[in-house]
Amino acid sequence: MLKTVLRFGLIIIALLIIFQLSNASLFIPDIPADFVIGLGAIILIALGIYLGGNIKKDKVVEVQAPVEIDNSRIEELGLSDREMEVLQLISDGLSNSEIGERLFISESTIKTHVSNLFVKLDVKRRTQAVTKAKELRLIA
Repeated sequence: MLKTVLRFGLIIIALLIIFQLSNASLFIPDIPADFVIGLGAIILIALGIYLGGNIKKDKVVEVQAPVEIDNSRIEELGLSDREMEVLQLISDGLSNSEIGERLFISESTIKTHVSNLFVKLDVKRRTQAVTKAKELRLIA
């Protein structure tokens, strides 16, 4: 809290100095307006660099406990081993053709597995399937 107050105080002081310099240029005609504007810009840039360098964002690291796969739920839903492999690869972000290449099966077979997964998990999209599978602890 104190640091925030001090930072805003520095900003206010810098702005007051700039305003005073602009008043001085009106009363002292020897000081060109460009010089006052440049000096004000330098002050604000220096202040920005100083304050920006001191701001450090806290890193938030989420630590998740290892998810234990619920094998009884897998059997309950009637998911085959191949469907589980396809579901895991979908959660890894692979497309149907990439999954087919990885499992050495055709893309139409992958589409059949994906369709069966949608029916068994009662979802309509791949993202919903992954979300529901994680909620049901089918995949990690």
